[in-house]
Amino acid sequence: MGKRSTINRSFMAMLKDRGGNFGMMAALATPLILAAGGVAIDLANMVTMKNQMQDAADAAALAAASALVSKTPPTPEEAKEIALNFLKAQSTAAGSATDGWGENGGTAASFKSAADPAAEDKPPVDEATVDIIEGSNGATGKTFKVSIVNKHTIEFNAMTRLLGRKWTQLETRATADSATETKNALSMYLVLDRSGSMAWKTNALDTTKTSCANYTEDNWSKYPNLKATKPCYVTKVDALKTAVKDLLAQLKIADPKDLYVRTAAVSYNSAQDTAGNLDWGTTGTATYVNALVATGGTASGNAFKTAYNKVTAATENTAHKAKNGQVPTKYIVFMTDGDNNNTSDDTTTLTWCDTARKNNIQVYTVAFMAPDRGKALLKSCATTTANYFQAEEAADLIAAFKAIGEKASAMATRLTK
Repeated sequence: MGKRSTINRSFMAMLKDRGGNFGMMAALATPLILAAGGVAIDLANMVTMKNQMQDAADAAALAAASALVSKTPPTPEEAKEIALNFLKAQSTAAGSATDGWGENGGTAASFKSAADPAAEDKPPVDEATVDIIEGSNGATGKTFKVSIVNKHTIEFNAMTRLLGRKWTQLETRATADSATETKNALSMYLVLDRSGSMAWKTNALDTTKTSCANYTEDNWSKYPNLKATKPCYVTKVDALKTAVKDLLAQLKIADPKDLYVRTAAVSYNSAQDTAGNLDWGTTGTATYVNALVATGGTASGNAFKTAYNKVTAATENTAHKAKNGQVPTKYIVFMTDGDNNNTSDDTTTLTWCDTARKNNIQVYTVAFMAPDRGKALLKSCATTTANYFQAEEAADLIAAFKAIGEKASAMATRLTK
């Protein structure tokens, strides 16, 4: 009995002795501590690598998208090769593994190794895929959407592998859009004064003639029998024809194939003349303006109303939609060199100017050697102060119409990349 009691006391004492527990716990915890350290290292590497992969994918997508809208664009398949080669170069510079790329013959769609990624004991190889979707941009332009999926495998270090995972695969995606040059559709209507004062001379010499009847306000009562004198000066109406020619030239440059620009004109003196119909390009308008003859009084109200009705007609939008798929920007260019004979025409004109502004019509006005009331009318009619031009010489008139043409043609041409 005494012997058993001694054994029991010895066993209980051994159980109560904790002197060796630290060593046991250390032995058990060491793998976990090492694994945690390994995970921290691998996580840092993963964050760095994924950022590098994303930068590479973004740059590759942008490179392909930009190439597709260059002056000598590649085919879509060639653009895919550009993206993949760019991606491979960027990834190699960043230090990612790319040894498996290109082993399938270098198809533009992807680079894959012959290794079987489904095998459990083998990590998947790096892979990059490029897709390009092509669409239309107006009547003649194209759009491109380049999409890239970039995959890269990171093998864990020995410490992380203590948790049973050997690798993980990172994936990044990038897209880039581009478009070839296209045009903004526009419809422009000219409202032009051809009253008798438009036959008066300007200060610009007409070198095509040796002498001519140089009409002015003082001798206008002798029309059409004024004696020819030297030198010959350019008349206002001829300066207008030159100015309109320059404006139309700007539009033609912007739309050489007559796919986006429609123009027309209406002239007036004491009454509105037969109005031109909006048509593609500038030829019809040029012919109309070149035939103008300066005679009669001044009444702009009905002519401006006609221009407004023409550019806002539903058929105008329909014509553009059928040809270029767009809703056109609408313009009215209004020019006069004098006062309306009746102030009621000022009122009518301003009423339709206000209506045009409310309906987003861009109204440009040009006062050509005009008196104060005429200038005030055109200032009030213009959409903004920047849309009003005051021309005191033939050269000023030509410059004004050229500036309007440049502004309209700049709006008509856009390049999106």
